[in-house]
Amino acid sequence: MNAIMMLMLILFVLMLLVGGKQGLRGFIGLMINFLAIFVLMILMNWQFNAYVVTIIVSIIILAVAIYLGADDPSVTNQAFLTSVIVIGILFVVAIILQWVGQFQGFATENSEELEGLSTNVGIDFGRIAITTMIISTLGAVAEAAMAIIADLNEVIERTPNISVKNLYGHARIIGGQILGTAINTLFFGVLGASLPLIIWFVRLNYAVAMFFNSKVLVVELVTMLLGMLGILLSIWLASWLVVRDFVKQKKQGILKQ
Repeated sequence: MNAIMMLMLILFVLMLLVGGKQGLRGFIGLMINFLAIFVLMILMNWQFNAYVVTIIVSIIILAVAIYLGADDPSVTNQAFLTSVIVIGILFVVAIILQWVGQFQGFATENSEELEGLSTNVGIDFGRIAITTMIISTLGAVAEAAMAIIADLNEVIERTPNISVKNLYGHARIIGGQILGTAINTLFFGVLGASLPLIIWFVRLNYAVAMFFNSKVLVVELVTMLLGMLGILLSIWLASWLVVRDFVKQKKQGILKQ
């Protein structure tokens, strides 16, 4: 048994012990999403349209992550709708950023690993960069949408006679808390992953301009900023959807006035 299989086994046992049935569902969802990523790579290698494949696989990953992560249909449906809309917006933003920044291909720091290998593989590296950025934001977007929708639904369940103004106030408070933790997670995740690269740049006496124009580092920063934008949009859109459904239910008499 290699290290990866051992770590997967440990993860499975821990998720089962901590989460029980829900942990088992989460692990199954993780395996399905891993398979989806693998299929994505195969289809792109077979010259399928990268944009179409990315959109389809992204929707599948979001559906698996959200619908296997909760049992409440009101939460999952709103979270899925929010995530799909936000990812659609981020997809357009990623295309614009790629067109402006030209992040595709390998950086000069990869030259040693690529020495003697051909990079003429017949695949548009620009589209691969866009796919990478979108796939990297899926988890943050889905998590933010699920968190704020579940919390706001709990507020409505406990105080069904709450006013729309107060509900928006709760949305701002909860959204601020989710935003702070999620952005910190993204920031320190990127910082931790890039720390050896940053130390390398410093030890090689890279100039400030070279430091901030390094393709490897800039791609990570752009992906992080795209994830932060996705979290912001998810919180805003999810809050609006919950309040909209709350107003609709009150008008229909489903909730107490």
